[in-house]
Amino acid sequence: MIKKASIGLLVLAMSATSCVSKKIYNDLETKYSDLKKENRSITDENDNLKKAKNQLELDRDKLTKDLASTKDDLAKQKADLAAEQKKFKVLQDSYNALEKNSNDALEKNMAKNRELLAQLEAKGKALADEQARLDKTANRLKELEDMIAAKEEAMRKLKETLSKALTGFEGKGLTVEHKNGKVYVSMENKLLFNSGSWAVGTEGKRAVVELGKVLGDNPDLSVLIEGHTDDDPYAGSGPIANNWDLSTKRATAIVAILSENPKINKQKLTAAGRSEFSPLASNATPEGKAKNRRIEIILTPRLDEIAEMLNSIN
Repeated sequence: MIKKASIGLLVLAMSATSCVSKKIYNDLETKYSDLKKENRSITDENDNLKKAKNQLELDRDKLTKDLASTKDDLAKQKADLAAEQKKFKVLQDSYNALEKNSNDALEKNMAKNRELLAQLEAKGKALADEQARLDKTANRLKELEDMIAAKEEAMRKLKETLSKALTGFEGKGLTVEHKNGKVYVSMENKLLFNSGSWAVGTEGKRAVVELGKVLGDNPDLSVLIEGHTDDDPYAGSGPIANNWDLSTKRATAIVAILSENPKINKQKLTAAGRSEFSPLASNATPEGKAKNRRIEIILTPRLDEIAEMLNSIN
């Protein structure tokens, strides 16, 4: 403000004195400009100081607030400390009371511990016995698995042997299959019988004889011969009444041929008639009927060893 007044007076003096030179005037103009810049700088600085002052006041207010909050927290902590000290005193009193009677309590606990130890020892022995039983069962199961795997492998090899032995009849209605731990030899009637007949033809008898040679080398096999028909009613005459009779008669005809081989164990042979009630295909087509008219020879390995082992495990 002082500088502005000085400048005003200077300008007034210059206006009153008309004889001021151009140079002096220019110098004064320059000084005036410099003073204006300085004035702006001072004004900016004053604004900055005001901002700083405002920020300091805000910081002061925040610190005041924080101080009050800290005092509150301190008061709460003091209250919590007092409460904990009170709890500690209660616990200390309880501990002193327990310590006073510690001998009686210790004796009771020792007696209880001895009882628990005896129970644990008994349970440990029972667990050891159970573990031994489980180990024995696991070993038996492993033996059983090995036995089943060996029989499965034996039946797989039997299937290969039969396939080789009956190679000459492939494409003539004969198939050999290994499934469910058994070997199935299926012979369609076109290989074995004429329509309505249970007499085995020459080609079919050759196939049954070749099959019998393999069975003779495996006397422990159980051999089930099943006769099957299509659903056409039996139209012949004589001792055959229906498809049940025909399917059974055809099964016994195969048994008769196999029985000619002295190496085959006759006690292992079983003949059964299934009539049309176990078809392989639909009887709605000639092809399906042809598949259904067949002899199924089902070869089962000896299973009594497996049954005995299962009983021993159970």
